[in-house]
Amino acid sequence: MTNDAFAPADLVSLPRIEFAFPGPLRDQLVAAILNGSKTSTTGLLVDYEHEGEPLPEVGSRSVVIDSDDRPVAVIEVTGVRVVPLAQVDLAHAVDEGEGYTSVAEWRASHERFWHSEETRAALEDPEFTVDDATLTVLQRFRLITDLRPVV
Repeated sequence: MTNDAFAPADLVSLPRIEFAFPGPLRDQLVAAILNGSKTSTTGLLVDYEHEGEPLPEVGSRSVVIDSDDRPVAVIEVTGVRVVPLAQVDLAHAVDEGEGYTSVAEWRASHERFWHSEETRAALEDPEFTVDDATLTVLQRFRLITDLRPVV
């Protein structure tokens, strides 16, 4: 992994990926990606559908954006599964890099996020909730390039 693996023109052609909303949670998630502890993430199928975005594909690369809208890394998708929320496993939860030690702890944290005003506003559904049958998009990825300036 190097800081010069991608020319600026290459970066412009890659899609952007944003983890959570700008602020402390995004900062935490981006730091975990950059230190290698975060190698998975969970999205909601309904969110992809609402945004009209295709599901991630193995081998696709994206530019990770920080809370200040700066590109900080390039990641590559290594796996994608669509499963009901009730089927998210401990390995996936642990690999999210947020210190989860149980699926129940992971789920409680994610439900707080998915039931937040920000998520409900983004989905344009003030009553949005998840349950065991809600389809999730489980994505695994690897860090390809750290784009932060070398100091």
